[in-house]
Amino acid sequence: MTGTSTTQGIKTVLHPVSDLAKAKAVWAALLGVEPQIDEPYYVAFEAAGQHIGLLPGGGPQGLTSSLAYWHVPDIEAKLAEVTAAGATVKDAAQDVGGGRLVATVVDPDGNLIGLLQDS
Repeated sequence: MTGTSTTQGIKTVLHPVSDLAKAKAVWAALLGVEPQIDEPYYVAFEAAGQHIGLLPGGGPQGLTSSLAYWHVPDIEAKLAEVTAAGATVKDAAQDVGGGRLVATVVDPDGNLIGLLQDS
């Protein structure tokens, strides 16, 4: 099965954390860089073409496990493709700032999949 809208790979991964300071230290040591965003509600690192985000308490999404975002050129087309294939929309596409759109779907086994489109 070949879709009309391809992906650009996983470039963004969010991790829920219980202790932001401890998690930030571990990720800084692992990645070898300091965070580019360092707020009480979100810490983010850019390293090796990846965006790694730390969400205290799972953030507003209430994440209980890591969430990988597949970057796509057309989020609505990809949502249509994956729902036609059997996924269920959890969070419809929404603008999270700077023209970035994100959405989440759930596959038939309950796995959460993130989709992300940059303008």
